[in-house]
Parts: sequence; structure tokens; C-alpha cells
Amino acid sequence: MKAAIRQRALELGFDQCGFSSAARPDYAAAFETWLDEGAHGEMGYLQRNAHKRVDPAQVLPDAKSIICLAAAYPSGNLGHDSTPNPSTGEIARYARFTDYHDVLAEPLKTLTAFVNGLQNESPESKKSLWYIDTGPFLERDLAQRAGLGFAGKHTNLISRELGNWFFLCEIITTLELEPDTPEKNRCGKCVRCIDACPTQAITAPFRLDARKCISYLTIELKGAIPEEYRSAIGTRIYGCDDCLAVCPWNRFAKEGNLMKKAIRNDLQTPDLIELLEMDDEAFRRRFRGTPMYRTKRRGILRNVCVALGNVGDASALPYLERATHDLEPLIVEHARWAIVQIENRSGKTQSGKCVQK
Repeated sequence: MKAAIRQRALELGFDQCGFSSAARPDYAAAFETWLDEGAHGEMGYLQRNAHKRVDPAQVLPDAKSIICLAAAYPSGNLGHDSTPNPSTGEIARYARFTDYHDVLAEPLKTLTAFVNGLQNESPESKKSLWYIDTGPFLERDLAQRAGLGFAGKHTNLISRELGNWFFLCEIITTLELEPDTPEKNRCGKCVRCIDACPTQAITAPFRLDARKCISYLTIELKGAIPEEYRSAIGTRIYGCDDCLAVCPWNRFAKEGNLMKKAIRNDLQTPDLIELLEMDDEAFRRRFRGTPMYRTKRRGILRNVCVALGNVGDASALPYLERATHDLEPLIVEHARWAIVQIENRSGKTQSGKCVQK
């Protein structure tokens, strides 16, 4: 039965398929401690549904197994530029596509129906639920237990076949399937991800303080970005790949099947000034159907202002000045900050007079 499910998953375009029990995840206690320390920042949903994350049976009563799937996305050669371009912003690789939730939903639904068809119970008792990082699962830990990869020191899952560049999704089911062999950790003495983090958010091997992480600051954080982290953000306007990009396991990464056709070329090197000029309707046209849509215009333009404050020159000042009159106070605050940064670099005050040195 497992062989049939795995074969069907590969036929549908998934790159890996593994099987775990629905028992309490091995890292549940560590997750609860992490929450108690407040390292999740403002991601209150993690706290609210923590009881389900540490007990899959609360998601689906009588669950016996969890089918874990990986879908790789093309990574190309688009790593972080050590010399930021003053006109373009950087978007995390996973977000440079049509929203993966939409791309993966149909094959995942099809596979779930296939799994239900294998169950011997009456149709009314067939129970399987599918999730694409939308359900309350510790999916990284389940995927490790299912043999898909191992948790790296950056706290993300690493696959020996896919490197760091893949999405995870799950099917929780009442069907009892023999678990696969868990993957063991293969980081060794490597600490490249820890050294690469711009904000030292990886506070120790396998420990992340989300409140310092650029992905959290540019995506999950809804308010102002703390000033002490703004310069480290560079030109990143949505997420950060630095800890993932330096991982030596990426040499084995392969191009995925499902995401290949979903690339959004307009999100590869977006122009910062063009983004700053977007009104609500322009934002909807540009980002609807992408992961960036959930951050909303106010969040994206906040990030754009920070990027311009870090690398922009005098040519950006008129646009930032216009942004100081935006109806969103969050944008106004960050636009004003960016103006000060650019003027300080150019040796002038806002009035245009030279600063004493």
C-alpha cells in the first residue's frame, strides 16, 4: 500500500513521499519551551493551536499515519548579492512563484482521494485531511521522522536529494501505514548557516529567535521593524535566504516538477521605486495569487522603504517624500527613516545644508 501511495505521489509531481506515525512529534517539548520563551514573537497562532501541533490526534481523531510530501522549487543562481543593487529589491526564492498553496492544492487533493480509495472501511468512515503548511502540524519534525530530511542548525529541514529548496505538505489519515525510518542529522561540524545570518537570529545550533529573523521581520511582523535590524535587512523586501543558500547540501538540489511552471518573472528583480509607487489597486494586480499578498501593501511598502534607506541614493528622495504622505502610518514612519539614512550618506540634512564632519 505504501508503494502504491508513493508511486502515485511521484506521478502527481511530488519529489519525495515519506510516512510517519501520528504520534506526538519528537520535538514537541522543545517547541513548547520555545513558545514559553517568547521566541515566536507576534506569531500568536502558534501559541493558540500549540495543543494540536503537539498532538496530531486533536487534528483528526483516530489518526494513525501522516504522509509527508516534498515539492522542490527551482532555486537558480539568485542568491543574495553581496553588492546590493540600489534599484532592485530581493524576494525570498520560494515567493517568486504563483502561491504554492494554489499550485500544490490540486495534486494534493488527488492524492488524498487516492489514499481514501485504499481504505477498506465504508465510505462514510474514510478520513484523510490534507494541509500545505496551513494546518497545526510540526511539519518539519514529522517530515524528519518520515525520512524526508533532517533539521539543520538553521532549524529548517534539509534533504539529501533536494537541498534546502522545497515545500512540505501532509496528509493525515486514519489508514495505518508502516512508518519509514527517520533521517538522522548530517550537519556535522558545519556552521555556515549560523555565520551567514545577518541578524544573529540563530542563537545556537538548532535554535532560532524568530524576533531577530529577517523573514519574520519582513513577513510576520505587522508593525514597525526595530531600527537595530533595519540596516541588516539590506535590499530584502520579503524574506531572507541567507542561511539556506550557504548550506553545502544544496549541491544535490534538483529542480522540482510542480513549481517549475509557476515562476513569476516579474518577482525576480523587482524595481524598488516602482513598488513604492503602488497604490492599493496596483498592489492587488501585482501580488494577488502570490505568497506576498498576505503581507499586504502596507507591509511590502514598509520593507521597500527600509531597502531604499539602506541602498538608495538622492534619486529616491522625491518618491520617499511622497510616501511620507501615505495614508498608512507604517509606511510614513519607514519612509521618513529612509530619507534620513540617504541624506546622512550624502552628507546633507533635510534642508540641504552640509553637515559638519
